Amino acid sequence: MASLARADLESLLRARKLDGTLTTARPWLAAPEAPPVATGLAALDAELGGGVPRGHVSALAGPPSSGRRSLLVRLLAGVTADGELAALIDARDTFDPESAVALGLDLSRLLWIRGGPVTGPDGRPATLPLERQVDRALKAAALVLQAGGFGVVALDFADVPDRLLRGYPFTTWLRLARLVEGGRTACVLVAERPLAPSAGGVTLVLAPGGARWSGDAGRARLFRGLEIGPRVVRARRAG
Repeated sequence: MASLARADLESLLRARKLDGTLTTARPWLAAPEAPPVATGLAALDAELGGGVPRGHVSALAGPPSSGRRSLLVRLLAGVTADGELAALIDARDTFDPESAVALGLDLSRLLWIRGGPVTGPDGRPATLPLERQVDRALKAAALVLQAGGFGVVALDFADVPDRLLRGYPFTTWLRLARLVEGGRTACVLVAERPLAPSAGGVTLVLAPGGARWSGDAGRARLFRGLEIGPRVVRARRAG
C-alpha cells in the first residue's frame, strides 16, 4: 500500500514538473571543503593545517610594528595570485598600495574600500567620528560578504582603539560569521587584540621581535626590518 502511494506521489510530481524534488536512497554527500588560504609562511601554514580556513571568521592581532599588516597583505596576495578576488575594508585608510605590490598583491583583483575623511555638507573634506567610521566599515563588510565571490574579505581595525571595538556586542561579529559560514570566503578581522573568531576560525597573534641589521657595528649598519613572530593562539577545531 505504501509503495502504491509513493508511486502516485511521484507521478503527480512529474506531471507538475516538480520531480527535481525527489530524493534517492543513496547517502547524502557533503560538498568538498575549499582549501584554506595560505599565509605564505611555510612554518605557520603547517601549524594551521594549510592556512586560514574558508567559511569562517579568523582573528589577526598584534601591536604596531608587529607585522600584522604584512601578514594580511600576504594573505591577500596569495588569493589574487591564484586568480581569485580579495576585498579590504580599510577603516582608517592606512593601506599602502606600493608596499602591497612589492609583496605580490595584484591590485587589479582587490576591492579596496577606504574609510577616513568624507565630503561634508559644504563640499569640504570632513572627518567622521571614529564610531561612525567603524559602523560604516562593518556595514561595508556585510554587503561585500553578502555579494560573495571573494577569496578573502579583511576588515582592518588595527588603528581603532581596543576599548571602542570591545563596546560592540558579540552579535556584531556573529552576524559576520553567519554571512561567511559554509562559503569559500575567509573573513579576517585585524585589530590590536583578537576579535571574536567563529568556531572554525583561527586566532593569530603577532609580536615584534628583534631588529635585523646589515653591515658592521656602529655607524655602518643598515636597518633591514624587524623579525616577526606569529603565534597561533587558537587553531581550527578538528572535525
